[in-house]
Amino acid sequence: MTQLDWAVIVAYFCLIGWVAWWYGRHQKDTKDYFLAGRNAGWIVIGASIFTSNIGSEHIVGLAGQGATTGMAMAHWELHAWVLIMLAGLFVPFYYRSGVETIPQFLEKRFNARARWILSCVSLVAYVFTKVSVTVYAGAVVFQALLPDTFGSPENAFWVGAFSTVIVTGIYTVFGGMRAIMNTATPQAVVILFGSFLITAVGLARLGGWGELVAMAKTNADSFALWRPLSDPTFPWLAVLIASPIVGIWYWCTDQYIVQRTLSARDLATARRGALFGGLLKVWPVLIFVVPGMIGWALHQKELVELPTKLVDGASVINTDLVFATLVRELLPTGIRGLIVACLLAALMSSLASLFNSSASLFTVDIYEKLFPGRSERHLLRVGRVATASVVGLGILWIPVMQKVQGGGLYQYLQNVQGYLAPPITAVFLLGLFWKRINAQGAIWGLVCGFILGMFKLTLQTFYGAAEGRIHSPALFAAIGDFNPYYATGVLAAVSALIIIGVSLMTPAPSEERTRGLTYGSIHQEAAGEIKASWDLGNKVMAFTILALVLGLYLYFSFWLG
Repeated sequence: MTQLDWAVIVAYFCLIGWVAWWYGRHQKDTKDYFLAGRNAGWIVIGASIFTSNIGSEHIVGLAGQGATTGMAMAHWELHAWVLIMLAGLFVPFYYRSGVETIPQFLEKRFNARARWILSCVSLVAYVFTKVSVTVYAGAVVFQALLPDTFGSPENAFWVGAFSTVIVTGIYTVFGGMRAIMNTATPQAVVILFGSFLITAVGLARLGGWGELVAMAKTNADSFALWRPLSDPTFPWLAVLIASPIVGIWYWCTDQYIVQRTLSARDLATARRGALFGGLLKVWPVLIFVVPGMIGWALHQKELVELPTKLVDGASVINTDLVFATLVRELLPTGIRGLIVACLLAALMSSLASLFNSSASLFTVDIYEKLFPGRSERHLLRVGRVATASVVGLGILWIPVMQKVQGGGLYQYLQNVQGYLAPPITAVFLLGLFWKRINAQGAIWGLVCGFILGMFKLTLQTFYGAAEGRIHSPALFAAIGDFNPYYATGVLAAVSALIIIGVSLMTPAPSEERTRGLTYGSIHQEAAGEIKASWDLGNKVMAFTILALVLGLYLYFSFWLG
């Protein structure tokens, strides 16, 4: 890192800081702080959805997966089609109900207890996934690019972890959702530009796309998009089951993402913002996964030396250091600073969104229920304290996460989300499309699904046949080693059966409880408004997303053939 690199980074963050200050000057109430006053435009909403999703863990983690598993994890990054579901099916329910949080919607559909459970599960999910993974990825960047600046690589790791949390927390606390959403557009531009740039430079050094394809064909079994059922990690059926379950939970029911659409000025804008986010979501496979494969190819040709680590006695590529190594080795001074700013921008945008979502979940769904009638200023203060607590727990989880995530950062993320998502996905889909589902079924499904998911995560962490794991009892070891993507499907099926079974054994919900909150009833009440909001522009964007996703699937299904 040269003085020019640092100058570029400082200039970038001065700009972001000024934008955050300008838009965050006037925070009058919780609606303004958490939902940007419900006056956001569709470009800002879409950019905010994209930057909230694409954190440093995506850039760092996907590049690492590209270098070791090729296109295997691309299924989770081709979820742009799920945003059509968000815009077409889910947004009308959320927006017309006037809620500030997704658990609040669950209370309208079921009861207050279901809201409490979802809020608590979401906060736990943020600790295990979003906070710990995002902070870890940013710290890895510091460790790779500034290994000796703070005395040792280990010191650089923890300095990076704490400094990014503190800086992001300051601008989030003072700026609120309005600042987060208005800094999202420049951050999206920097992220896309920086990632396209490293892809182009890497391909030029390698000798072009044809050279990458030719080299990947020599390792086709490891780089293919679809793997045989005998593959121990990514059998195609397990991936096909798990990725949509996680995708629907993440994109359609998670406060972290959906909160952006709730800030729209009207229903049509909310739906268009979700679709614009889908258009941006098409690109990560090309600009995050492909650079990792380029890094692998450069490593094979001895043009770049990627860091390695020992796993079960064998030397393998250290997936989490691939992207940072490419930045250090391929890019000239100044441009390197811009890419580091890109990584930090991704980290900060994700953390900022997380901080605000955590604050809104705890404040609106938990604290305000326990202590009604408190002032808006008091509620803002409580939300900030809750956010700091979630972040602290996330940092404490990092050492445990380092042990669990042996397959790579992004793979760890999808594994854990695969244990949290199934009951939530089942509750929302069944609750929206079948009015017979009642509060008792939803509660039992959420609680049992969450307990089973945490049980599987615990066993996967400590039990199994691998070296360093606990081998006895054999049943625990077998469950720990059971493919996590098949486990996602099993959890979803069990959760759905519990929801349906308990609902059918208990009284049906009243007509008043489901009116306007199920698919059939909302289209009876507001058919004209919903139809008008799905205008020609939205239809064109939805068609474009489907065409692009299908095109990528077709190409990468046969690219090594």
